[in-house]
Amino acid sequence: QVQVAESGGGLVQVGDSLRLSCAASGRMFSAYAMGWFRQAPGKEREFIAGISWNGIYTQYADSVKGRFTISRDNAKNTVNLQMNSLKTEDTAVYYCAASTLWTIHIPVVVTTREYGYWGQGTQVTVSS
Repeated sequence: QVQVAESGGGLVQVGDSLRLSCAASGRMFSAYAMGWFRQAPGKEREFIAGISWNGIYTQYADSVKGRFTISRDNAKNTVNLQMNSLKTEDTAVYYCAASTLWTIHIPVVVTTREYGYWGQGTQVTVSS
């Protein structure tokens, strides 16, 4: 089993950058596909970025493609989300999650229900 905890959220201005980190504890971190999700007030939680167990494969939501970058360091049990060119619509609570439901053919997990381990979330507010 794995536990994850996010950090790095805060209040920034439009166009700024922010780096979120997710620290995982427990065994076999490298066995998990990892993902970042976000949930804005009144909206459903949405997938924004995912990464395979070995960090080779990544996938992004169209809304963040080209602006956000997900990465992982299995030696340090961490997953990061680098967010550039932030927009007001990026304002949300951001969640890190871990999934065992990946396959060789589908190494990145993009569906919320396929993630079994979630952090408490970190607030990101982008002000104009």
